[in-house]
Amino acid sequence: MPKKPPKAQETKEKILKQSAALFNQFGYAGSSMSDIMRVTGLQKGGIYNHFKSKDELALQAFDYAIARATQRSLIALKGKHHAIERLQALIVEFQNILDDPPIAGGCPILNTAVESDDAYPALRQRVQTAMDNWRSLIGKIVNKGIAKGEICNSVESDVVATVLISTIEGAVMLSKLYGDITHMHRAIAHLNEYISCLGIK
Repeated sequence: MPKKPPKAQETKEKILKQSAALFNQFGYAGSSMSDIMRVTGLQKGGIYNHFKSKDELALQAFDYAIARATQRSLIALKGKHHAIERLQALIVEFQNILDDPPIAGGCPILNTAVESDDAYPALRQRVQTAMDNWRSLIGKIVNKGIAKGEICNSVESDVVATVLISTIEGAVMLSKLYGDITHMHRAIAHLNEYISCLGIK
């Protein structure tokens, strides 16, 4: 496939950035083409010049949002070598979803998972893949920690991933619902204690 010229690529990235924020705040079903035209400042033809359909735009916009979130997580892990320290760094980054989200509207996985039911199978598959990658990252940290003697060998990596993700996402939901970050602070305190208990004393 021929590479897009710099101007065309710049326009496509602008559409992805603006649409990702729109979908993350108002949902795929709740965002019309008129809304997309409004936030991007482009006419329908200008948008369809880069994306065949709204469905294709939604999938690529979700990928864009996840790439931004993943980049933030990798930056948080940089320079952290001990498994416990790496897990705690991830928790701090997850907390930033509320204070400074990678995409306006909060966690794209949580927001899209709520909406992507049977009506949007392709989007649902994208969310599952993103969640699989998130679980895999946590699992690799835990398993490497076990191999290095930093985490108890009785710990199950997938259990840790479930506890961390479900607690964080639940805290994000509660904090947004009530407009009260106390729920996130409580979850972070609990998870830090939980993570500390995974280490070998």
